[in-house]
Amino acid sequence: MSRARYPLPTDLVALVSFDGRVYPNQARPWDRLGLNERAHPLEEAIEQWFSFATGKQTYVNVRGATIRGLITARQRGKRSAWEVEVLIDTDEDKSVVSSLFSRMLSGIGRLGAERAFIRLDSGSGLVRSARDAGFFPYRQQILYRFGSQPGAKSLDIGLRSKSKQDMFGIFQLYMHAVPANVRAIEGATFREWQAALEPWGGRCTDLVLEEDRTITAWVRAMRGNAGRLAVVSSSRSVAFDELIAAGCARLSKSQQVMALVPEEEAGLGAAFERQGFEAAGSYVLMAKRLTKAVGKLVPESAGTAVPVN
Repeated sequence: MSRARYPLPTDLVALVSFDGRVYPNQARPWDRLGLNERAHPLEEAIEQWFSFATGKQTYVNVRGATIRGLITARQRGKRSAWEVEVLIDTDEDKSVVSSLFSRMLSGIGRLGAERAFIRLDSGSGLVRSARDAGFFPYRQQILYRFGSQPGAKSLDIGLRSKSKQDMFGIFQLYMHAVPANVRAIEGATFREWQAALEPWGGRCTDLVLEEDRTITAWVRAMRGNAGRLAVVSSSRSVAFDELIAAGCARLSKSQQVMALVPEEEAGLGAAFERQGFEAAGSYVLMAKRLTKAVGKLVPESAGTAVPVN
């Protein structure tokens, strides 16, 4: 009989090897895309064991002394939105992943989670398991990669650094540029949108384009050996190519640059290809709304009741 539970100190040896094999992480959070998914198992084990120190929720599925799977969830922008950061399945038994999802969803629900997200490879067999757990696919994404240092030169197109006061303007841009079915899941309100913003794993440079007092483009870039870039725009005066070039100019020291582009954004994808990026992966975003806890009714004595006429 197997069950999902918190990891124990005695699990460390099993986490290191999974019976001598290194199993890949099948979850695809944005800040891990393109990195070595087969990192040294000891490093992975230590990271998962100490996940409690960073507020993450980790569970393992065990049968006897054998670990059959592991799941880790973490907060996104706020505690009402969580995402699966690590999902390792070592067994063909579908009940393993099912128990991990169930235990994780129950755990984050008690912590105030209202929504849970997961990104998987489009062809992953775990897509069905996630659907069975109540997740539903709502967006397809393509990973674009520039395999060498981008040499684009940024033109003066009016971009400026984002200020704190720009956040609501960026949300309004999001509402204008993103399909309604996606907004309903990620950002039906300003609070929900902020909560669902994905971690990038480092410090980002945010640039905005403001036209007629309205933010019409947002370029986000993060330096590193594997630089990351995102572009959202509704501007009719500045092309995607110019915005991508402006972002790449901030990433000139990166060995490679990656960008996630929604499948429906064919124009944006074509612009990345014109800038020398190549498609390197296809992913499906899935989400699940969690039932909010309902407060218990407290009986009130007649002496303190307020009469209603």
